Amino acid sequence: MYACAKFVSAPALVRNSSRLLCRPVSASLLSRPEARTDELGSTPAPQNALLQAVRREVHTSAISRDIDTAAKFIGAGAATVGVAGSGAGIGTVFGSLIIGYARNPSLKQQLFSYAILGFALSEAMGLFCLMVAFLILFAM
Repeated sequence: MYACAKFVSAPALVRNSSRLLCRPVSASLLSRPEARTDELGSTPAPQNALLQAVRREVHTSAISRDIDTAAKFIGAGAATVGVAGSGAGIGTVFGSLIIGYARNPSLKQQLFSYAILGFALSEAMGLFCLMVAFLILFAM
């Protein structure tokens, strides 16, 4: 943990990125360091690596957006499969309730309480899968 904190707060990192961090992002993106020249006016100033990384993250191509959208739909579809598993689980629980009641009718109340518990747990997993699917679609 100490080594990680030492790496992140290295003086070189602070020195190189302090100027960029003090400026608003819009000012950092709109300024063109490749068009600026140094005091002599002959050679362009070197670009900041952090500024280049920010520019790459801001500018996304249409292909990149299409890939991200396709990944969202695939992930949401895979999460929705859990809802079908929940439906199968609920059917299994109530099928077992009917079989258990047919074998021993005197345990009707106890079997029914366990069936409701199984139904609730199975339904909770289905709703959790549905929630994850919606989070993948709309929150990312």
